[in-house]
Parts: sequence; C-alpha cells; structure tokens
Amino acid sequence: MPGDLGVINSLFEKVLSGYSITKHDALELTKIPNNLSIYLYANANLIKNYFKGSKFTLCAIINAKSGICSEDCAFCAQSSISKAKINKYPLLDKDLIIQKAHEIKSHGVKRFSIVTSGRKVSEKELLKIAEMINEIKKIGLIPCASLGILDKKELKTLKLAGLDRYHHNLETSERFFPKICKSHSYIDKIKTIENALSVGLSVCSGGIFGLGEDWEDRVDMAFKLRELKVDSIPINFFIPIKGTKLEKKKKLKPIDALKIISLYRFILPDFEIRICGGRVQVLKELHPLVLFSGVDGLMTGNYLTTTGRDPVDDVNMIISSGYQI
Repeated sequence: MPGDLGVINSLFEKVLSGYSITKHDALELTKIPNNLSIYLYANANLIKNYFKGSKFTLCAIINAKSGICSEDCAFCAQSSISKAKINKYPLLDKDLIIQKAHEIKSHGVKRFSIVTSGRKVSEKELLKIAEMINEIKKIGLIPCASLGILDKKELKTLKLAGLDRYHHNLETSERFFPKICKSHSYIDKIKTIENALSVGLSVCSGGIFGLGEDWEDRVDMAFKLRELKVDSIPINFFIPIKGTKLEKKKKLKPIDALKIISLYRFILPDFEIRICGGRVQVLKELHPLVLFSGVDGLMTGNYLTTTGRDPVDDVNMIISSGYQI
C-alpha cells in the first residue's frame, strides 16, 4: 500500500514541476487498487486546480441532424447497422437551432455545438451551418461544430463564418478502433484533426470508454491526443442502447470511470478535460465526485440520442461544491 501511494505522490510532484509522464508511468497509475483510488482522484484534482484554476466551463450540443448515417460505428444508435428506435430527421432549420442556443445561454453555458450524423455534411448543409455559426456567435456563445470528416477548404469556410472549435473524436486507441468501426479509418480521423488545426481552429477530441478496450488502449489514446496538441478532451462513458451492436455490453464501474478521468489529468495536466455523455448513468451515486477527479468542464443538457442532465442541476452542483462557472 505505501508503494502505491508513493507512485501517486511522486508523479504528482513531477507533474507540478513540469514533467510529462511516460506511458510506463501512466500504466503504473492504472494499477492503483480500488481502495486507494480516492488518492488518485484527489491528486488529479490538485493538478487541475494548479494548471486550470477553480472554474468550470459548461458546453452544450444540439443534435442538428439525426440518423441517416452511412457509418458502421458499433456503439452508435445512429449507425447504419443500428436498429435502435431513435428520431431520424434531416438538418434542422436555423431558427430552431438559434432558439436552442438562446435557451442554453441563459444557463451560463459558454460553448454551443452543432452536431450532425453521417460521414460528413454536404456542401449545401455546410453553407447552411456556416450561417448558423455566424448567428450563434452574435448572441454571445462560442460556436463549435461536429460535422464529420472534413477537408481544409470546408473547415476554412466554417472558420471564416466564426467557428471557434471543431470537434472530432478519436473514440479509442488506433489498435482498438477497427473493432468498433470499419467504414472509416483512424487515419481519416487524425487527418481531420490535423486539417482543423492547420486552418487555425481549436480542436476538441476525445473518446468513449467502456467499449471493450483495455487500460493500455485508454493510455494510448491520451498520448495520441497529447501528440496532436488538441485543446479540449471530451470523456464519454458508453451506455448500451438496445438495437446497437454493443447493446449487451456492461457499463463501466463508477470507480473505473473516475480513474479514467484522473489518469487523463495526470497525462494531460494543462488540457481542457470535459466530462460528457454517460456520466449520470455510469457514475450514479458517485456522480458529484466528477468535480473532484480532475475535470474542468462539463457538457450539460441532453446528448445525441441519450438523456443528459438539466443545466440548472449542473450549475447548482458546481456552485454548491465551491467552484465557479
């Protein structure tokens, strides 16, 4: 037991002094026994406070185009191979999206993202979304978007319209990715991220945990994100949805979900780390601990096809925990 605490304390001190932990270091942290995990969370939170301060940022999304997807992602209810009963609709009208943006801003949300299903948006859809982005910026929100595998020209169009950040998840490690998707490649994802960075966009990229990957996969993705120098890392926890390929996959244990968050803070001390989908369903009674495990941001409201948390509840939780928004 003293040795396990020594590993945590030693790496904590090194990270605060500017040390970038190695893959070996990170894998050692994954071996911390469950009864000592609280020390890992606490130290990760101290790292967050040191590098990011005591403020939390809130973001929200709108599922602007649902279903009708050509991709075969095993975890997704909108996938071409999914039989899940979800709402399917084409790109929403601008007025409806702007109405949602005004609503979400009233809760203290900082960023608002337009998310669409499919491999990528069409040229016509791209131009419509560019107009929406311009309007979102005018009302005082920071506009973000997640529109699939885009090239530099398409991303530059969005940048010129006022887009601040492009979201494109790696989802998991390069080694594990072919087990969850075959219709596009890991290289496609990395290229999209590189395209977004090259035109001057901030990039949000992370993944979904609990798909069957192991701890090495989780560590490998963190190091790839560090290498790519993205700005924000969303952490999602898999929720099995009836009708999807992974409908019988069990949810992560809450203690492992919190360990993932803390591990990412040790590896990525000065990055934005945002907890997103699945947090309520996976963490359950331990949900408030998410604020003390290393994150500095929350996605609030509903997600793509699953229920999230009321922004009012998230704001109250943050303030009552002694943090600021």
